[in-house]
Formats: sequence, structure tokens, C-alpha cells
Amino acid sequence: MMAKILMVIAALLALQLATSRVVWASDPSPLQDFCVADNSSKVFVNGFVCKSMDDVKAEDFFTYGLDKPGNTINKLGSNVRAVNVNTIPGLNTLGISMARIDFAPRGLNPPHTHPRATEILTMLEGELYVGFVTSNIGQTNRLFTKILKKGDVFVFPQGLVHFQFNRGHTRVIAIATLSSQNPGTITVANTVFGSKPSISDEVLAKAFQVDRKIVDRLQAQF
Repeated sequence: MMAKILMVIAALLALQLATSRVVWASDPSPLQDFCVADNSSKVFVNGFVCKSMDDVKAEDFFTYGLDKPGNTINKLGSNVRAVNVNTIPGLNTLGISMARIDFAPRGLNPPHTHPRATEILTMLEGELYVGFVTSNIGQTNRLFTKILKKGDVFVFPQGLVHFQFNRGHTRVIAIATLSSQNPGTITVANTVFGSKPSISDEVLAKAFQVDRKIVDRLQAQF
């Protein structure tokens, strides 16, 4: 009898732990109608302090200009205009953000990850080659790819490395929606080869199984 009771208790604890992990994996749920971020506050918290309800105005929930194309004259040929809690203070605690992404012909949004959000990409114009790579499963990192056209939608799971590439000769426009007010972006190349201070070229040469001169050349690009 005691063994059965202990098994039930263990099962309940396991369920509670599993449920808690689900909660921790996303932005905290709002406990009121809204909590407009007070960017003037010096208090450091996980997220933002709420602005006084008396000071909240419609502009706190508003931005503009997403109808304008982003400047894609750069090395990558792409431009990401993020709309998150730093752009719209009213997004604080609401667990969502978005971005307009413009691609020049042959433009690339390079391999990157959003540590705090799942991404849903919606195609508005043109065609993209997109993909994501799974985490280390055994000895395999599986690649999933798809060609997207106008009206298509694709999901990039939270935390997984993914990319978008315009293989064509016309411009591309896409809208990304993310499941966090502040999803964060870790661009793989910039992180590995452009950190300050730099990661030792000996470390990177061994990790990538290349000569240290190649690593030095790559680090010089950042």
C-alpha cells in the first residue's frame, strides 16, 4: 500500500515538474489587461516595469512604416525590421512580436536562432528557400528545407538554427511572427567569429577542423 502511495506522489511530482518547465519555456502570462513598458524606469527586472495606467496612451500600442521596404544594400542583401517590446511598449507581457523582412535578389537572412521564441514566417511577395536544423540527436543534425511562395507559411521551432535565402532575381517580402515580446537573435557566424573578445582561433580551428589561418581570415570579416 505504501509503495503505491509513493508511486502516486512521485507521479504527481513528475507532472508538476513537467508542467513547470512548460511555463518557464515561454513569456509569463499577463495578470492584468496590459502592462505597458516603462522605459524610463531604472528598476531592473525580467522584462519591463509597468507604466502607470494614468500615463498610458494609444501610442503605446502603435507603430508605423511597415509598408516601406527596408534597406537591403548590405553584404547580406537583407533587412529585418523588428517590431517588439522595444518598438511598441504595449507588447510588454503579451508574449508576441513580429518583423518585416526584405530580401534583395540573392539576399540572405543568415543562419540564426531565437532563444526565446518560435517563429512563423508568412510570404507576401516572391520566393524563398528556407530551412532549419535540429539539435544534436545522436550523431545527426537533421535539415528540413522548403521553397516558399506568396501566401505560404512556415514554422521555425524555438531555439533551432534556421535561415531564409532568396535564390531568385526579384525582391522578396516576408512577415515573421514570434512567440515572445523579446525573442532575441543569435546569428551563428557573428557569434562564433565576431565575438568581443574573439574566441581563440585554436579553439575554432579544432571545432571546425580547419587551419587556424582560415579562422583568422573569417574573424577578420567581423
